[in-house]
Amino acid sequence: MGVAEKYLPKYTLEDYKQWEGDWELIEGIPYAMAPSPYGSHQKIVFEIGRTIANQLKNDCNKKCYVYPELDWIISEDTVLRPDLSILCKDIKEYIKESPEIVVEVVSKSTSVKDEYLKFEIYQREKVPFYILAYPEIKKIRVFRLVNGKFDKYFDGDSGIVEIRLKNECTVKIDVSQLFE
Repeated sequence: MGVAEKYLPKYTLEDYKQWEGDWELIEGIPYAMAPSPYGSHQKIVFEIGRTIANQLKNDCNKKCYVYPELDWIISEDTVLRPDLSILCKDIKEYIKESPEIVVEVVSKSTSVKDEYLKFEIYQREKVPFYILAYPEIKKIRVFRLVNGKFDKYFDGDSGIVEIRLKNECTVKIDVSQLFE
């Protein structure tokens, strides 16, 4: 444990609920969310969400939903807000269990948090699929949970990614169409 970790205060879900602005809480440490994302970020969030939502609505027997920027309360000291969460459950307030798919759109300012910190948390929480989208280089990386560890399932700027959810529904993402 470093000196800063030893002396920094740790915060809880109850503290988090009182804060103004946009925050995430990771193992007791608050992280301010960046100001409103750029248009390229929002566009890719919308395109991935729309692509998945349309397929879930039309091709899936079980009701599954896409939730943009909804708090996921993981524990009393960790609350994350993924860009998109896909769950086969109707959520009325906040996410309280692992989504089927989590999507984060990566920027220079969020790359370390998305690629390492959140990667480890999503892996620990057994998220079946983690998608990292990179609008600047027009590619996505998809990780699939295999034996408790994320395994790179797809890494590219073209092609069709097929993701089979636990309930046997399948969604396909045409990567080249996301960044048009």
